[in-house]
Amino acid sequence: MQFRNLIYSFIMLATVSCQAQPAEQSKNAKTFRFKPLPDSTKERITAAVQEEYQKTLGKAAFSGGIIIAKNGEILLEDYKGYFNQRTGELMDANTPIHLASVSKTFTAMAVLHLWEQGKFGLDDDVRTHFPSFPYEGMTIKMLLSHRSGMPNYLHFTNETKAVTSYRKGRKGRKIKVVKYVPVKDPFRPGLLTNQDILDFMAEKKPAIQSRPDTRFQYCNTNYVMLALLVEKITGESFPQYMKDSVFTPLGMKNSFVFSKADTGRYIPSYMYNNRVYGIERLDCTYGDKNIYSTPREMLIWDKVLYEGSFVKNSTINMAFEPLSNERKSQHNYGLGWRMIIHEDNSKIVYHNGWWHGNNTVFTRLIEDTATVIILGNKFNKMIYNLGRRFPLILTNDADSTDFEE
Repeated sequence: MQFRNLIYSFIMLATVSCQAQPAEQSKNAKTFRFKPLPDSTKERITAAVQEEYQKTLGKAAFSGGIIIAKNGEILLEDYKGYFNQRTGELMDANTPIHLASVSKTFTAMAVLHLWEQGKFGLDDDVRTHFPSFPYEGMTIKMLLSHRSGMPNYLHFTNETKAVTSYRKGRKGRKIKVVKYVPVKDPFRPGLLTNQDILDFMAEKKPAIQSRPDTRFQYCNTNYVMLALLVEKITGESFPQYMKDSVFTPLGMKNSFVFSKADTGRYIPSYMYNNRVYGIERLDCTYGDKNIYSTPREMLIWDKVLYEGSFVKNSTINMAFEPLSNERKSQHNYGLGWRMIIHEDNSKIVYHNGWWHGNNTVFTRLIEDTATVIILGNKFNKMIYNLGRRFPLILTNDADSTDFEE
C-alpha cells in the first residue's frame, strides 16, 4: 500500500424516493444541496441496489470500485480485487483506476471552461489554432460532439485502415461490414503522443470518415485534438492543467492524467483471464482516455456538475443537448456526453469506457439525482450489464434501453 501511495503521490507532484426534482438549488450555485432521502426510501432502494449487485457483479470476479448514490447519499460502496496482481496490493477507496473514455467528460468540460473565459469560439475552425491541421471545415464544437468526420487514430496508427462494405442479411436488410486492412505507409513505432498524432495527420492526411457535420461518428482523435487545444490555449501540458485547474481545486487528490512522463510507474490492467496488459504504443495519448480517478472522486465530479461550480449551469445544459439527430433514436450525443432520451424528454446522461482491461460506467440520472459509478481494472462485461440495470432501480420510469459503450 505504501508503494502505491508513493507512486501516485509522485505522479501528482509531477505532473451522487422517487419524486422529481429531489435536489434543492437557488440561483447561487454555492447554496446547492441535496434533499435528504426519507429513511424508508433509502432503506428500500439500498436493499434493491445491494441485492442487484450481489447477484451479478459481486459474484463475477470484479476487480475495481463501485459507488451507487442518490441525492448525494451513498447506497452502495465496495472495492474488490487487485490494484497490482504482481505485488498483491488490493483495491481500496484511494486506488486510481483508468477511466478510459469516461475521461472525455473531463476533457469536454475543461474545454468548455476555457470557452466560458472567452479563450476561443466553439465555431472556430480547428486550423485557426493548428495551422498544420490538414482537414477543412472542422470546428471545435464538431470535435466535442464527434461530428468532425476525422479518421480514428486507433486505426491509422495501428498499421491498418477501416474499409466499409455492405452485404444483405437473411431478410434482405443491409448489413454494414467493417474490415481492417494493412496500410502502405504505416506509422512509425514507439510510444505516441498527442503531438505525434497531429504531426502524422499533417504529413500523411489519412482519409476522413465522413464530411464534417454530416453525421455522428465516435472518434477518439477528436479528443486527442481537444487536449492539444487546452495545451495551446493555456500554455501548460494537459496533465498539469488538469491537476492545477480541475483536480486540485475540486479536491480530487487521487485523480491525474497519465502521460509519457509516467511510463516508468505504469500499473497494468488485466483481461478477464488475468492476462496482463503491458504498456503499448497508444497508452500515452490523452484527452480521449488516460485520466485516472476513484469512485469517491467521481462522486465529487458528479456533485460539481450539479452545482455548476466548475462550468455554468447554462453551459452544462448546452453540453447535454442532443446533437446527433440525423437518425431517430433514444441514443444521442452532446458535448462530451452520451444520453438516452425518453419519450417524456427525460434524460439519462452517461459515458462508458473501455481501454485494455479497464471498463467503466459513469451514469447520471439527473431528474432523480442518482449516480452509478463502476470502475474496473480487469475486464468484466458485467460492469456494463449492471450499469444498465441500476437505473431501473434508481428511477421511477426508466426503461430497459441499452446503453452504448
